[in-house]
Amino acid sequence: MKTLVVASLQLQTLGMNGSKLDFYFKNAHARGARLIVFGEYVLNHFYKELANMPVFMVKEQTNKHLTLLKSFSKQYNMVIIAPIVLHKKNGYVKVIAKITSKQIAYYEQQILISYPHWDEQNFFANNIKPLKSPMIFSIDGFRVMVMAGFELHFPNLWDFVREKRVDLVVLPTSSTFGSHNRWREIIKTQAFLYGCYVLRTNRLGEYSDKDIKWRFYGDSMLVRPDGEVEMMLEDKESMLIEEIDKRLLQEHRKAWQFEKALQLRQ
Repeated sequence: MKTLVVASLQLQTLGMNGSKLDFYFKNAHARGARLIVFGEYVLNHFYKELANMPVFMVKEQTNKHLTLLKSFSKQYNMVIIAPIVLHKKNGYVKVIAKITSKQIAYYEQQILISYPHWDEQNFFANNIKPLKSPMIFSIDGFRVMVMAGFELHFPNLWDFVREKRVDLVVLPTSSTFGSHNRWREIIKTQAFLYGCYVLRTNRLGEYSDKDIKWRFYGDSMLVRPDGEVEMMLEDKESMLIEEIDKRLLQEHRKAWQFEKALQLRQ
């Protein structure tokens, strides 16, 4: 039965030096990882900090990291999933890059946070339009879907997991404000209901906003189709490397038959 080794790299915002990343990529490669995932605002600064940075500096940060990761993808034969900020004529756009040795493809986040204290929707120039499928691709016989962190909350996007027979949902996040338990329970529930693995990669670091300190707490995890946590990181810089298994996916879907129940009623 097929297996796939995946890695979650839990970091705070990176500088321009690639030596730290090379260390992690070497270790992931040595353990057979074929897919490695970054959290949100790791390759670029947090969006509130971007507002005070010159555009040329943000572009330089983005371009340097994309070039570096493409070289790592080629050197270590990995697919890399990394949220990143692009600058277009109408402003900054929040996307997730899928990086291989041959090309870079982008998934533009469809639903952004729009609350008074955290308003990405107003800051970024992402299009607001009818929802479509998130990025889906295959690697070593596994179907992978890339979903932006906030999009976790919208069932319309999860419906594509069942429709496209997705095996693994990759979920880069930048969660804060002590929301550990809520995120854990939602992820475990969705993994169970949709019969897939979920790999959540959350960033680290802090941002001070007036009298409030935003603490990004890590808690990156791999959750199995049965809703159980296979492995979870704590609140320190580290890397999760685990194996996902076709057998567990098939056993869960056969036992619960959620998809079959829906097909009978269509």
